[in-house]
Amino acid sequence: MLFKPSFAAILASLASVEVANAWFRLPCTKPMVQERVDPIISPGQVSQHLHSIHGGNNFSMNLTYNTLRQSTCTSCQVAQDLSNYWTPTLYFKDPTTGQFEKVPNGGLLVYYQNRGSADVSNGGKGLTAFPAGFRMITGDPRKRSKLYTEGLGTQAELAERAIKSSCLRYGSGNNGYDFYGFPTTDCEAGLNSRLHMPACWDGKNLDSPDHKSHTAYLSGLDNGNCPSTHPVALMKLFYEVTWDITGFASCWKGKPWPFVWSNSDPTGYGWHGDFFNGWDVPTLQNAIDHCNQTPDQLAGVFTACPYFTIIPASTTQACRAKTTEVVEPINGPMAKLPGCNPLQYGPGDATLYSTANCPI
Repeated sequence: MLFKPSFAAILASLASVEVANAWFRLPCTKPMVQERVDPIISPGQVSQHLHSIHGGNNFSMNLTYNTLRQSTCTSCQVAQDLSNYWTPTLYFKDPTTGQFEKVPNGGLLVYYQNRGSADVSNGGKGLTAFPAGFRMITGDPRKRSKLYTEGLGTQAELAERAIKSSCLRYGSGNNGYDFYGFPTTDCEAGLNSRLHMPACWDGKNLDSPDHKSHTAYLSGLDNGNCPSTHPVALMKLFYEVTWDITGFASCWKGKPWPFVWSNSDPTGYGWHGDFFNGWDVPTLQNAIDHCNQTPDQLAGVFTACPYFTIIPASTTQACRAKTTEVVEPINGPMAKLPGCNPLQYGPGDATLYSTANCPI
């Protein structure tokens, strides 16, 4: 039943998307593992909801920079990058049976963007590579509605603006569109879920109790200045995951939007992402400082940077986690989402349940 475009075809289609202007675009093929593990939010324990995880295969509940650097393969195509990148997983809820089925995706595309007034292209002193042990998140799995007027410019509003996606419809005769939350139509060329990471750091803490306070967004989100409280300018990460939802179109034609995030979210506002740095730091700093000269480098072609060892997609496609720590049904069809995730429609923040206080 499912339509499964090739990863190469999805990358080719994304080249025409407006936000594709970047310093380099790092392709990560299909998820290296999908499981309820989140070493940033829930270190050492089972996570509240299912994630799709990309990158170094030594991913675990007790992840550290040193253990991540011991990965023997990565699902991303630069060998010096053993970072992990993860997001929630999309499910289709059949409007007739109520059963959940995991939706396939074409992989993760990570844009490493040289944004902000600190970048040398904007007359600044230059950007800093992520330090060893650095981690960050964007978005909020509890969020179920939009709260702020766009353009307000506060950190809270910027965080909300960072989670905005696109319904890709080219080739269908229909116009695509961007949106907050979820779209309302089929997206024949894919549901292109996007997020911006913060690009400013306090220069001291590799993490913070809320996993956010040590970082901040640029004043214009995609450009601008770092606040004085977070003076260290980093590369800005931008994630894209294209979900193949059109294969389910015949099952819900004429009915309400049927897709949900694995974190009990039928609204789309709870989309979020995590990053745990696993780069060889000198390599990334050399790339930042020197791979910004040739036309291909300036166009964001990652293979044009001589500091990178490029891994063929056929190799990264075969990379799998050394260990799957949480083994449970995740594919479906099944009666409920993995973990304790009864759907919560908002508009107030959702409750993130554990198995100990699960109401279902």
